[in-house]
This record gives sequence, structure tokens and C-alpha cells, in this order.
Amino acid sequence: MILLRRLLGDVLRRQRQRQGRTLREVSSSARVSLGYLSEVERGQKEASSELLSAICDALDVRMSELMREVSDELSLAELAESAASSEPVPAPVRPMLNSVSVTSVAGVPTERVTIKAPAEAVDVVAA
Repeated sequence: MILLRRLLGDVLRRQRQRQGRTLREVSSSARVSLGYLSEVERGQKEASSELLSAICDALDVRMSELMREVSDELSLAELAESAASSEPVPAPVRPMLNSVSVTSVAGVPTERVTIKAPAEAVDVVAA
């Protein structure tokens, strides 16, 4: 079974180690106890969004970057788990994008702009 808290902890630890920083430095900067940060890095504690934000600030890393790396790790773990069990992994479904050209906004002519968006996300109203 894949534990998200473990993957998150691994990514946080790698980020900290890439910077050559100690647990003590990051815990002090994030204002979280050293023991708790250690438990988060080892995947023993679930980190709240507030705590993750504080740790990301302390590491000077965007939370979106952290989550992207965790997502990549999760994808690899799922593939490895699937390969071990010989179950096929369904390919992710991406929405079809439709192009919409905009030449006026609220009746005011504008530069021609083309927007690509999922079909179900765009309502086009003819004037």
C-alpha cells in the first residue's frame, strides 16, 4: 500500500538535504518542533496544510513544486505496484480541448484572442 505521508516526507527530506540544511535549522525556521518535523520526514505523522506551508516557506520551495514532486513519486510508486501485481494501469484521461476565438468583450471590440479549454468549461453566447 502506498502511503502519501511517506512520499511527502521523502520529498521534504530530499529538498532539505539538497540545500545542505539540518533538521534543526528547518524546524527553527518553520517554527515546528524538531521531533515533529523528523516524524513528518519519516512519514510517521500527517502534516497539515498549515504545517506544509511553514516548511515550504522555511525551505524556500513553492508548495506546488513540492506537490508536483510528490505526485511524480506517487505515479512511479503506482506503476511499480501495478507491475508487481500484473494489473494494467489505466491511462489518465485528458479532456478534449476546444478553441474559442474572442473578438469582443461585453460588446467592446478587442484583439482577437484564441482560448483552448475543455469543451464542458466553455459557454459561448452569440451576440
